[in-house]
Amino acid sequence: MTRVQELYPESKIILREVGLRDGLQLVKAFPSTEAKQCWIRDEYAAGVRHFEVGSFLPAKTFPQFADVRDIIGTVASLPDAYGIALTLNERGVNEALASGVAEVATVVSATEEHSQANANRSRESAIANVRRLCELRDASAHKPVVNSAISMALGCSIVGAVDPKEVLLLTEKLFEAGVDMVAIADTVGYAGPKQVGELTAAAVKIAGSKPICIHLHDTRGMGIANASAALDAGARVLDGSLGGLGGCPFAPGATGNVVFEDLVFLCESKGFATGIDIEKLIAVRGILKSEMPSEALYGGLARAGLPRGTAARAA
Repeated sequence: MTRVQELYPESKIILREVGLRDGLQLVKAFPSTEAKQCWIRDEYAAGVRHFEVGSFLPAKTFPQFADVRDIIGTVASLPDAYGIALTLNERGVNEALASGVAEVATVVSATEEHSQANANRSRESAIANVRRLCELRDASAHKPVVNSAISMALGCSIVGAVDPKEVLLLTEKLFEAGVDMVAIADTVGYAGPKQVGELTAAAVKIAGSKPICIHLHDTRGMGIANASAALDAGARVLDGSLGGLGGCPFAPGATGNVVFEDLVFLCESKGFATGIDIEKLIAVRGILKSEMPSEALYGGLARAGLPRGTAARAA
C-alpha cells in the first residue's frame, strides 16, 4: 500500500477539516494553541481524521500559524489522524518536510492573470515549483503525500469564466510533475452544480486511481449543491470548515468554505458513510464561539438540528 492509498483509500469518502488553515487565513483574532488542540481532539473524537493544520508562512505576517509545528504534533499523536500543511515556496517546503507532516500542499492558479497578480509568476513557473517540491519529497526521509490545489478553477476573480480545458491541462501537468493528488478549488464560489459535476468527472478520469479533492466556497450559497454534484461525478475527497469558517481576499464580504457539518450530513443522506458523528461535530463549534466571538459561523444543521428520527451517525 502506498502512502497516498493509506491516507486516501479508494473505497472511502474522506472529508477534510480545513478550518484550522483556510478558515483562519483572514481572521483578526484566532484560537490559542491550546484551543486549536482541543478543536482537533474533539473533532477526532467525533470521527474526523484529516486536518489542514496551517501554513509555513512568515509568523510575523501570519501569526495564526506560528504554532503550526505544535499543531502538526497534536494531529500526529492521534492514531490514524493526518495533518496537511500549506507551503508556497522552497523554504516553506523544507520546513514542512522537517516537521514530519503527513501531507504537504501547494497551490497553482488556473489562469495566467491570477498567477501573475497573486504570486508574481507564470503558471509554468508555478508548475516548476511543484516539480521541485516533489523532488524534495522524494529525497526526504518520510516522503509525505504532495497535493497541489488549482485555485480559481471554476471562475477567476480577475478574468471571470475559466475554460475547463485549461484546468484539465493543469491537472495533467501536475500529475506529470509528481503530485499524489490534485484539488479542484472554486476559490471565489463562482460555480453551480452542472459546472462542478462536469469538471469533477473529467478530472477524476484523468487522475485514474489517484485522488481528486474538491474544495468549495459557499460565496453564493451553492456550496452544498456543488458538493452533491461532485459526489455524483465521482469525487471521494472533499474539503469543508467547521461553521463555514473562512473567506477569500478576492471576494470581499464572501462567506467562507462549505460548512463541514452540513457536508457530513449531505454525504450521509446520499448513502456515503463518513464515520463522523454530526452532533459531536456541531458541539465543537462552542470552541470557535468562545475563542472568536466576533467571527460569523454558518450552517443549517447547527441552526435546525438533525431531522427527527435521523441518526447522528450512519451505520
